[in-house]
Amino acid sequence: MFKRLLSRTVKALAPAIVLFGSTVFAEDPSLAANASAIDLVQQHLDLAWVLIAAVLVFLMQPGFALVEAGLTRAKNVVNIMFKNLMDFSIGTITYWMFGYGIMFGASLLGFVGGDLFFGSGIGLGEGLGIGSLLFQTMFAATAATIVSGAMAERTNFKAYVLYTIFITGFIYPVVGHWIWGGGWLAQMGFSDFAGSTVVHSVGGWAALVGAIILGPRLGKYNKAGESQAIPGHNIAYVAIGVFLLWAGWFGFNAGSELAADMSIAMIAVTTNLAAAAGAITATAITWIFFKKPDLSMALNGALAGLVGITAGCAAVSPVAAVVIGVVAGVLVVSSVLFIDKVLKIDDPVGAVSVHAICGVWGTAAVGLFALDGGLFYGGGASLLAVQVTGIVAVMIWTIVTSFIVFKTTDALLGLRVSKEEELKGLDICEHGMEGYAGFQVFANE
Repeated sequence: MFKRLLSRTVKALAPAIVLFGSTVFAEDPSLAANASAIDLVQQHLDLAWVLIAAVLVFLMQPGFALVEAGLTRAKNVVNIMFKNLMDFSIGTITYWMFGYGIMFGASLLGFVGGDLFFGSGIGLGEGLGIGSLLFQTMFAATAATIVSGAMAERTNFKAYVLYTIFITGFIYPVVGHWIWGGGWLAQMGFSDFAGSTVVHSVGGWAALVGAIILGPRLGKYNKAGESQAIPGHNIAYVAIGVFLLWAGWFGFNAGSELAADMSIAMIAVTTNLAAAAGAITATAITWIFFKKPDLSMALNGALAGLVGITAGCAAVSPVAAVVIGVVAGVLVVSSVLFIDKVLKIDDPVGAVSVHAICGVWGTAAVGLFALDGGLFYGGGASLLAVQVTGIVAVMIWTIVTSFIVFKTTDALLGLRVSKEEELKGLDICEHGMEGYAGFQVFANE
C-alpha cells in the first residue's frame, strides 16, 4: 500500500521536479549559468516571503482596531472601526500616489525622494519590485492607525480622514526617506531595522500632538484635576487584538529583512522574547504596586516590548532582547501613569506610551546593545550619539508638522465634535448606526 502511494506521489510531482531541475540546472552546464538560475529562484523566494510578511503586517490592522475599540466605550465602537478602515484605505491610495516616491525615490539633498510617484518606475522583474510597494504600504498604514487610539471618542470623522492623508502622504514618508531611503540619517549610520522610530515614534508623537490639541474626554478629569477612570467596554477585544498584533509583528520585523534567508529566524526569536518580557514585567509591576495584576497594562506591556525590539531585532542578542523588553515594560506602565495623572493628557489606549516612549527606548537601545557597534559591546558611544540625533530630529519633525496639520484641520473642519455629540456617542451622531444594535428597545415591544 505504501509503495503504491509513494509511486503515485512521485508520478504526480514529476513535472514539478523536471521544471525545477530545468530552471536551476540550465541546459548550459556552466557554473555561471547555474548560478544565475539559482539566483533567480532566490529572488522568487525573497519576493514570496515579503508578500507573506505583508499579509502578516496587514493582520495588525484588525489588531489595532480591536485594541482601540475594546479600550473605549460601546457608543463609539463603529467610529473606531471606521477610522481604522479609512486609515488603511486612504493610506493605501495616498502612499501609492505620493508616499512611496517621497520615501524611496531618488534623493533630493537627502531630505525627500523625487520620483516613483503613482508607482511609476517600479520594476516588475527587478528584485522585489512592485512587492516592495505593497510591503511598505502596510507600514505607512500602521503609522497612521496609531494616532486614532489617542484621539478616540471625541474626534470629528472628516477631520481625522483629512489628517490621515497628510501622515501617510508626507509626514511619515519624509522620515522614512531620512532613514530607509538613503537620506541624511542613513548616511550618518542611523540604525532602525524595522521602524521603532520610522513607524512607531512617528505615530506616537503625532498621537501626542492630537491628544493635546483635542483636550481630554468629558468627565476624564474632575474639577480638582484628578483623573477619573473611563473603562473600555470589552477587554476581550483588547486581548484578541494584542495577539493579532503580536502575530503580525513577526511579518513586521522578520519581513524587514526583505529576503528569505537564515536571519529571519533569529529576528523572530528576539521579537518574541521582547514581547514576552514586556508583558511579564508590566504584570509584575501592577501586581506589586496595585496589589492585583492589571490585564490592560500587561497587554500594553507586550506591545511595548514589541515596539522596543523593532529597531534592533536584527542587531541584538536574545539576552539583550529580553532586557529591552523588560525596560519597555517598566516604561509603558510608568509613562501611562505619568501622562494621565501628571501631564493630564487623555490617551484612552496608551498609544503615546507604547509607541512614542518605547519607540525612543528601542531606538536608543540599538546604540547600547548592538552586537556590532553597541556601547556595551565595545563599540563606543558613536552609534548611540547617532541614534539620539535621529530620535530628536524625528520627534521635532513629527511634532511640528503634526501641529500644523491638526491646527489647520481644526480651522477648516473643526477637530473636535460637539459636547452633545460626545455625550450621545459618535456612532449615532456621525454614522447613524450602533455597534450593538441588538440591544435597542423599540416602542412596540
